[in-house]
Amino acid sequence: MIDAINVKVGPQFYRYSEGALDLIPELFEEFDVKRVMVIHGTVSWDKAQPYLTALSNHSSVVHYERYSGECSYNEGNRIATLVKEHNIDFIVGVGGGKLADVVLYASHLANVQFGVVPTLASNCAAWTPLSVMYKDNGLAEGKTEHVKRQAAFLLMDPRLAIDSPIEYFIAGIADTLAKWYESDMILEQDSFSKEPFPMMARHAAKMCKDVILEEASKAIEDMNNGTVTAEFIHVSEIIVAVAGLVGGLGDKYARNTAAHAMHDAISAYLPEVHKYLHGEKVAYGIFYQLALEEKWEVIDELLPLYQELSLPMSLTQMGVYPMADETLTDIISLVNGKQKVHLLPMEINETVLTKALVELEEYLNNKEVI
Repeated sequence: MIDAINVKVGPQFYRYSEGALDLIPELFEEFDVKRVMVIHGTVSWDKAQPYLTALSNHSSVVHYERYSGECSYNEGNRIATLVKEHNIDFIVGVGGGKLADVVLYASHLANVQFGVVPTLASNCAAWTPLSVMYKDNGLAEGKTEHVKRQAAFLLMDPRLAIDSPIEYFIAGIADTLAKWYESDMILEQDSFSKEPFPMMARHAAKMCKDVILEEASKAIEDMNNGTVTAEFIHVSEIIVAVAGLVGGLGDKYARNTAAHAMHDAISAYLPEVHKYLHGEKVAYGIFYQLALEEKWEVIDELLPLYQELSLPMSLTQMGVYPMADETLTDIISLVNGKQKVHLLPMEINETVLTKALVELEEYLNNKEVI
């Protein structure tokens, strides 16, 4: 029996449909909201406002605050301070993944409830109990975990999501694909076969993989055409909600391992990769994880999808390999220092981790795909 699994299913209320944001006044009544602070970005806020007219259809006092663009400890504290100064009892976050994360963190600091309105389908940040933290200059700085706190609501309208930058959607597809490859080796172990929540996580992770492989190309085509179709709704809901369920049901055993650890490491030590989105760096991380597990045939199976979506496959392709020995040592040391990587049922040490990175670069170079 596996001990101490923290199950965090998701928001108290979730709706993804046209007109979903019109439910805000009703939800404010349910949670007895009196004073609201809306945290928002810039471009996404301009697009979201026409769908948020319901915000004014309630007796609550509404304050609007633009966030800095980073989910940092400083920004979280700044927002929490404003919440206390204005006697806010509810936060609504309108924007992307970093904004959802900073709203979660600020609500924890201020001890108030919050709701999330994602403006794009690029990750599961709005669903998960984690805040990925960055420094104010954009360098990665770890994460905070809030398994005992959840969103009061998560509302999405596909008409808003389809009008978002397509590169974020593609990055979200890659980030979601990682749910299966990062948890597969762990959850296939016999010790999890009779654990109900990890097995539900495994089913959700498989759904992520299967839907991405079957429907992602059509969903991207539909998004390019600005057409809300069943495939677009299906894939975007998988990215935001079902991907969030994987870690919520499986806790540390299904949240992330080598692919995200490598994302964190290259984000920390290679400023040149900051131009890549989170999911794009995770896409490389998937290949790194598969190289670590010596699943070269799976890399071959995924190559056509990566090429079709222009996802980064290697550090060579990203223009940062070969690199200085000291930088490589720092990257591998950070990966090895992540506890989640050591959940993989295989030998993990700096020698093994380095070997996987070098062999992946050689393997793809020999295939002449980068």
